Amino acid sequence: MSQIVGAMHDVMNRSKEEARSAFSNFDGQLSDQRRFVDLTIQFIGASGLPKMDVVGTADPYFVAKLDDKLSFVSTVKPNTLSPVWNELWKIKNVPNTATLTVEVLDKDNGAITDDHIGKFSITVSPGAKECIIESLSLRRNRGTFWLNIDSAPSTDAKAERRQYIFDGPIRYSRHFSPTVGRLTNLNDARLYSTWKIYIKGVRMFFGDTVQHWNRNYKAAQAIFQGGASIALRSTIQAGHRMLYARTTTNGFGIINGPEDLKALLVHGTPPAGPDGVVPASPSPFAHRVKPAVYTYIIAVEDDSFRFSETGAAFFVDFASKHALHANCAPAVRYSGEFHPRPEGGWEAFSDDVPDDSVRWEIVIDNNSGTYSPDPMMLPDLQELLQYNFPGFKFLALDRNDPRLAPSREACRAYALQKRGVRQEELQPHARAGEETLSHTAQVQGSAADAGPSEVAEGTTVGEPVLQN
Repeated sequence: MSQIVGAMHDVMNRSKEEARSAFSNFDGQLSDQRRFVDLTIQFIGASGLPKMDVVGTADPYFVAKLDDKLSFVSTVKPNTLSPVWNELWKIKNVPNTATLTVEVLDKDNGAITDDHIGKFSITVSPGAKECIIESLSLRRNRGTFWLNIDSAPSTDAKAERRQYIFDGPIRYSRHFSPTVGRLTNLNDARLYSTWKIYIKGVRMFFGDTVQHWNRNYKAAQAIFQGGASIALRSTIQAGHRMLYARTTTNGFGIINGPEDLKALLVHGTPPAGPDGVVPASPSPFAHRVKPAVYTYIIAVEDDSFRFSETGAAFFVDFASKHALHANCAPAVRYSGEFHPRPEGGWEAFSDDVPDDSVRWEIVIDNNSGTYSPDPMMLPDLQELLQYNFPGFKFLALDRNDPRLAPSREACRAYALQKRGVRQEELQPHARAGEETLSHTAQVQGSAADAGPSEVAEGTTVGEPVLQN
């Protein structure tokens, strides 16, 4: 009997050793197969798309996703069934086993959701790709999509820990409040505009750190806590959808250098009238950097840098500027305010000096009651922005730093005294008889609550998502 037990014991030991050896070999094979690569994806275009609109053809755009971890939203191409995009997307530290999924949609201006055209999924193996777009339900051919993938081995020793790092190009979009089209004699469309810049390398500087909503801030409590907060969030989210709606009239561009960033900060010209004609600017400062204070957030879901002037008209009656930009997200990467200034400050500046002969700085802070960002992250914020926008000098200051208020107030004083900005434009305001965005959002929010909607983010169905 003892011999039998001993033999069984030997067999069990050998089985365990063989199992451990097999697992070790399998694990090694997985390590050999799973590598990290840096991708450059060129989205070339599509053809043979179906007609989607009663009048016209379609206004196509697409949303590309890598393993549902990181997404890319294209520009909208108006009135075409053969769109040409030629847009680039660079991503570092992507598993070579990743899947790229592309969904093509038709933009419906004014609608809460957009029409689905079709989608496809492919591996990220390098080379030119010709992909069939299929509908979700009937698997019908809805056109052909062309793209090209370049792949190189990752050189990041920490690739395993910081995967799916967006690496450019730094794209931006400018959006107009829906109320702007109903206004006349509007000289400053900036007060009705929001900007979204997709910045790169956020996780290299912030890691997985996020800033949660401030539980000690009453306005934040009203938005995120208690039964009554549901209706308030619904209104803010409806406002966000309208503010960041992706339409054929959005402005789009790429920031290649400091001049491109500076161009986003100029006074600008009035918007086009009903006839599409842009009136002559009554301001001699149209192409000069505007002394203005901006409200910003860096979003968790897509690492976008979203901002607008702090005095923007659409903020009227909203409980939180930052929550409006963040689509009521419970956390952001960071938030606060910023303002541009010439080196030495606005108090030492003169309009006799051309903007091109001045080095420009951006003073950025953590002045956000809704999210109350950790001041210890300010050096990381400064490094992140300097990494994205070399040529601009960034100075990140705590909201209580004694240097902040004088710089901010000098900016506002210069706007009032030298640039013809009115006092009421420094804070959210509505003109007499103007329908506020808050009122419109309440109506749309109620309509959205009445029926199901899967739109989580304002610009599109399938707005960029980054899951950690």
